Amino acid sequence: MKAIVRETYGPPDVLRLEEVPLPAVGDDDVLVRVLAASANAGDRHMLRGTPLPFRLVAGLRKPRFKTIGNDIAGRVEAVGRQVTRFRPGDHVFGELSRCGFGAYAEFAVAPDKALALKPANLSFEEAAAIPTAGCTALQGLRKGRIERARRVLINGASGGVGTFAVQIAKTFGAEVTGVCSTRNIDMVRSIGADHVLDYTKDDFAALGQRYDLIMAVNGDRSIWDYKRALSADGAYTMTGGSNRQLIDALLFGPVLSMGHQTLGHVLMRPTQADLLFLKELCEAGKVRPVIDRRFPLSEVPAAIRYVEEGRARGKVAITV
Repeated sequence: MKAIVRETYGPPDVLRLEEVPLPAVGDDDVLVRVLAASANAGDRHMLRGTPLPFRLVAGLRKPRFKTIGNDIAGRVEAVGRQVTRFRPGDHVFGELSRCGFGAYAEFAVAPDKALALKPANLSFEEAAAIPTAGCTALQGLRKGRIERARRVLINGASGGVGTFAVQIAKTFGAEVTGVCSTRNIDMVRSIGADHVLDYTKDDFAALGQRYDLIMAVNGDRSIWDYKRALSADGAYTMTGGSNRQLIDALLFGPVLSMGHQTLGHVLMRPTQADLLFLKELCEAGKVRPVIDRRFPLSEVPAAIRYVEEGRARGKVAITV
């Protein structure tokens, strides 16, 4: 099979398309013919091995995982002896970060618990856009107590996670404000945001509005700015953005959470239950992945470079 592989850490230029053996299928595994994948901001860390503590898991001097990529959608080709959830021919989607990665290839193998049946009303490219970004948005909103939030602010509403966060928050009945750049205002409004702030003109922390839940999926703002914009018992969750936002959430979040407000970060852990929840939302027409561009498998390096530029509207799909 063809796969995108690398031997060393580095920029997207270290990636190349090669012929490699089919992955072995264990008793609890599913072999999937990958028809689509998607690029994520986290590919940068996998590719470059940064920050350095990340290499304790990914490999100190050279990468443990030759083929990267989290998200897949495709057709089941074979199943292990213990697998009862799926059978050959099923259309599935899933997230591979907890089982060795490998999405950028013609075939991938994964435990059955990492997969779910594909939403019937979505294309393979749309389904592959869901797992990492959709689960991150869902878990971030849940940590921020979305079920009790009336006013929600999404900073970075036009990106992969942000476009899911806006739509998922609306399904909970929240009044959603999205923060994005000028060129993305119409798109963010089109996916359901009640209000849209252009960060080049408006500073959400200085407008005097208070939010029950603020989710930062992009940006470079101090945790004190977020705290100032929270309601008295509001919650702030950080799922992306600058290193400053991450460090603030890790260092100051626990201290600032001693009162009625809670501030912290979310480390996404994909689950089959969350995939099934997102599948139901998509099939009900409540959530629809936003895809900016599509790249063929051979152009994965270009797709990752495009995501690294930070200007993608929604998701970047890989057609295999």
